[in-house]
Amino acid sequence: IVVMPQRVLNVAEKNDAAKELAKIMSQGRFQRREGHSKYNKIYEFNLNILGQDSQMVMTSVSGHLMSLDFIPAFQKWHSCPPVSLFTAQVMNYCPDNFLPIKKTLEQEAKKCQHLVLWTDGDREGENIASEIAEVCKKASSRISLHRARFSEITPRSIQRAYQNLERLNERISQAVDTRKEVDLRIGCAFTRFQTLRLSKVFPTILNKHTVSYGPCQFPTLGFVVDRYKQVQSFVPETFYKIKVTHTTEEASCEFHWKRVRLFHHTACLAIYQICMEDPVAKVISIQRKNKSKWRPVALDTVE
Repeated sequence: IVVMPQRVLNVAEKNDAAKELAKIMSQGRFQRREGHSKYNKIYEFNLNILGQDSQMVMTSVSGHLMSLDFIPAFQKWHSCPPVSLFTAQVMNYCPDNFLPIKKTLEQEAKKCQHLVLWTDGDREGENIASEIAEVCKKASSRISLHRARFSEITPRSIQRAYQNLERLNERISQAVDTRKEVDLRIGCAFTRFQTLRLSKVFPTILNKHTVSYGPCQFPTLGFVVDRYKQVQSFVPETFYKIKVTHTTEEASCEFHWKRVRLFHHTACLAIYQICMEDPVAKVISIQRKNKSKWRPVALDTVE
């Protein structure tokens, strides 16, 4: 009896990440083949994972695999009042340009017993992993799901990730789904309302323009406008300060004035003249402290 090794489907968030992951886990000994998407290759190698020797199949998506939109009955601008979009039915679908990626996942999932999700460690990565899992589960209901947690593509981090596989965090993924739906409903409803309304009020200016609204872009625009107003309303004022330096053959030292600066020229000049009358200073105390500069902590993304 010949026992075939188990097959494990691995999916990363980008093709570059998939290639690097395959290179690390196979120590450079992997084979590449084409999938249905010319941008997302398939890398095959062997690895001991999940307690046994396995045939690894590594591929990738290109960010989010699924998109959210209203059902066709609500997609046209004049199909309903803008306020109806707050309760209109929405749907998840795979855009046409990502259908080849989806086809690859479905085809490979049918041949594998396990699915390991190698997407980024942030919220969006968790949501993308959930999208991949849903597609693969529909293609093969028996496939087991595993989540690899890593923050950098280095041999140590990747080895630790596949030796300590976890479960997908559905709550984080659902939070992203909720945010996407809120963005869609608010953005579309207010964009349609503003555009249709303002194009009637200002027909010569906005007749062929879209006046967009977004839950993120408007607060961001507010920050930009506030900063612009601060810059425009700023009135520059001349100030004066006393700069003292002491230079030797070994080094040069600059002393900082406790008052930092004065806006009154006469007062600053008077203090300067006092210093010049008796230019010898005495150091009365010295404070020392160690300062450590650590290397940056790894980010949630892999690039």
